[in-house]
Amino acid sequence: MAATDPPLTLDYYKSTCPNVFDIVKKEMECHVLYDPRNAAFILRLHFHDCFVQGCDGSILLDDTIELQGEKKASTNGLNSLKGFRIIDKIKNKLESECPGIVSCADILTIAARDAVILVGGPYWHVPVGRKDSKTASYDLAMENIPSANEGLLSIIAKFLYQGLSVTDMVALSGAHTIGMARCESFRARIYGDFEATSGKNPISDSYLSELRSVCPAIIGSGDNNVTAMDNVTPNLFDNSFYHTLLRGEGLLNSDQELYSSLFGMETKSLVQKYAADPVA
Repeated sequence: MAATDPPLTLDYYKSTCPNVFDIVKKEMECHVLYDPRNAAFILRLHFHDCFVQGCDGSILLDDTIELQGEKKASTNGLNSLKGFRIIDKIKNKLESECPGIVSCADILTIAARDAVILVGGPYWHVPVGRKDSKTASYDLAMENIPSANEGLLSIIAKFLYQGLSVTDMVALSGAHTIGMARCESFRARIYGDFEATSGKNPISDSYLSELRSVCPAIIGSGDNNVTAMDNVTPNLFDNSFYHTLLRGEGLLNSDQELYSSLFGMETKSLVQKYAADPVA
């Protein structure tokens, strides 16, 4: 948002599109009921949008002759960002109800909140009035979005750059309690220090064998195979993700670092806190 834009409010569309929240909610209910994984797709899309130029819908822009969009940045998983069609469908519904009124940036932000609620997560208010960006930044997508094998200090720096604290970072990482990761994102972890962090107990060993059967060691083989980031309750937004870190079974290096990194005294205590108290 530009400094001249009016502040976001809960009733921004009160007179121009009063049913906006109901329409988004109804569409999201259909999509999440059809496939719970759609909740994770929308939440991830929102996160990746907000980390580049703010929550402005820039992630939704396709490449043109003049514009290099963000969709093909490797940090966006080269086609692993799904959910675009869902936002398109919601936009179409809103266009027939109140043409030219609701921004795609607002749609994505409301949809992410509804997605979380629909898989058992918390409610939060979504003030609206965002303007859609006419620009995108492939370069910022590459620079700003944390990757699966990034070190803890680097990830903390990226969150601080967005004005988010270490506490925010550990809490937001808990979104990995839903959704799947591609083999390409967790190969280094399961053929690296997984055994060391999980203490080689028999249950962790059998889980590791399972992961290796999904994701072969050879690069290029099974790169797009997926598995749940939370192997206990993959379709439920709960605090199970933090328990996987306590067991040393975090699927991504970047996640397990929150608990196991030598630099992570603060993050480790936050992981313990969120594991012990789902409300926290």
